[in-house]
Amino acid sequence: MQGAALTLSKSGIVALVAHAGWVVKAVLVVLLFFSAACWAIILYKYRMIRRARVQSTKFLKVFWMDHPLSTLIRTAKQYPDSPLSRLFEAAYLEMNKINSRGAGGRNNPGGDVVEVVGGVDALGIERIRRALNRAAVSEITRLERSITFLATTGSTAPFIGLFGTVWGIMDAFRGIGARGSASLAVVAPGISEALVATAAGLAAAIPAVVAYNHFVRKIRVLSNEMENFSSEFLSIAEQYLE
Repeated sequence: MQGAALTLSKSGIVALVAHAGWVVKAVLVVLLFFSAACWAIILYKYRMIRRARVQSTKFLKVFWMDHPLSTLIRTAKQYPDSPLSRLFEAAYLEMNKINSRGAGGRNNPGGDVVEVVGGVDALGIERIRRALNRAAVSEITRLERSITFLATTGSTAPFIGLFGTVWGIMDAFRGIGARGSASLAVVAPGISEALVATAAGLAAAIPAVVAYNHFVRKIRVLSNEMENFSSEFLSIAEQYLE
């Protein structure tokens, strides 16, 4: 018995997985996929949201310098990952459409909308508001894409691991019944192999939940910035279009 316990103490995770049943191994493969996918999403979304924040800050700095719209649209194109620059591009395009359809303004030789456009009623402002709302929804959808997988992993991975553990314990007790012995040397290896599935489920779920909460908070901040920018831009658009 002491020899068996010594062998168990020296065995590592690889040995436990190797001696586990096929159901536990299948569960571990599934959890490995979930974990690898989550870490790929975490790294990708971290870089995306960081670029969005940095570029939005830079664009806002230029935006409030009171440059002409024709200059700002060129600046916006330099920050393609900024949600605010994309909102500005959408609103600027709508202003060009209003101008080209005879809203009382005129186009300059370069095709940009002239900063002073007269005779625009509330319908023109409403069209710009809708363009901003569409762009904001599109940007939020882009930022939130794939993070639901993190929430799914955080809520399901522990249960998948628990299923592997329960199945492994059932298999271990079935082996005990076949041997007719319930000593620690017989019980411990099977239970330890089964508990690896629970540990793997928690290892996949904990980073996913932490990352999901972090990204949701960051996206909420960007969403609030888009709402504020839309309100400010509508005020500016009214001055340009009246």
